[in-house]
Amino acid sequence: MEKKIILTEYAPKPIGPYNQAVLAGNTLYISGQIPVNPSTNTIIDSDISLATKQVMDNIGAILTEAQMDFTNVVKCTIFVREMARFKDVNAVYFNYFTEDFPARETVEVSALPMNALVEISAIAVK
Repeated sequence: MEKKIILTEYAPKPIGPYNQAVLAGNTLYISGQIPVNPSTNTIIDSDISLATKQVMDNIGAILTEAQMDFTNVVKCTIFVREMARFKDVNAVYFNYFTEDFPARETVEVSALPMNALVEISAIAVK
């Protein structure tokens, strides 16, 4: 199996021993993205809607680098610090998919890297 590392300057650089994404065959595994603006390297931590938009934009940049888009996404995992705020996450997330939504689960967690409000990972297939 051929494995290719996907890295773009339009998504945050990894902050640990992992890659933004790995393309294995026709399947792209996107690491969990947090709301870090790649231009400023700052985290959006005051508004979960803006944070979710940044996360989805980061995922979009990685998809583009892999010559894919949101129509290729088959699975997402969402981690939120407060499930009560999930409706705000969902409202933003919905804007990135037009039909045939991917499979998904959402998990409330006590903490995320850099004290992020939300983190989303994705799997996409060509």
